[in-house]
Amino acid sequence: MEWELSLSLVFFAFCAGTIDAAVGGGGLIQIPALMGALPQTAPATLFGTNKLASIFGTGSAALSFVRRVKLQWSLLAVIAIFAFISAFVGASFVAKIPAEILKPFVLVMLIVIAIYTLMKKQFGQVHVDQHITPKLLFFAALGSLAIGFYDGIFGPGTGSFFIFFFIRFLQVDFLHASALSKIGNFMTNLAALSFFIPTGHVLFALGAMMAAANIAGSLLGVRLALKYGSGFIRILFLILVSILICRLGYQIFTGQ
Repeated sequence: MEWELSLSLVFFAFCAGTIDAAVGGGGLIQIPALMGALPQTAPATLFGTNKLASIFGTGSAALSFVRRVKLQWSLLAVIAIFAFISAFVGASFVAKIPAEILKPFVLVMLIVIAIYTLMKKQFGQVHVDQHITPKLLFFAALGSLAIGFYDGIFGPGTGSFFIFFFIRFLQVDFLHASALSKIGNFMTNLAALSFFIPTGHVLFALGAMMAAANIAGSLLGVRLALKYGSGFIRILFLILVSILICRLGYQIFTGQ
């Protein structure tokens, strides 16, 4: 039975890695799978195990994107540093800000993002080569601070928020925004693990198996993103955001 559970979690980790590499949202698959398979395990341990699996998949996707998509190193550095710092700070606030307060706000934001992306057909279809300016770096730092802090406290939709912000304020397309979001997500995962590992909230054996599957899935996800481009990622993005909206709406309505 334990092997059956492990194999099912490995399968879900592969699926999560594939989706996460393209548009984020792997946690939508991995966390419910972990909760269903290990209902008696403390939530913090499930989150820690999820982060351990995710960071390898996200890191693999980030590396693949950096090798194949032209990105500015100074921009990557700003996103990485500020995302890590704010996620670390956000994690320290996790017990002070109830999720029930955040859920309605996040739901509204996701609905606005979905409508905006759906109405503007060219949104995220055109890429403008970045000329690194203090203004550009300021926006990158500001967005990374806000979204990283949110990921440290709550988390669902972080990849979607990163992608939307980078398209809207850095004027990149979905493909480049997805690549940049992997850098931000990798650093927020690293910040979270710096809390979970010292406190013993990680199942390392299970996390290692899921990490391997997550990497395999992420390699497939990157290949699909690079092959089919921004139009394909836009469709996946809208599907993912719609699922997030339904999930959060259900949780708010049922009080879960």
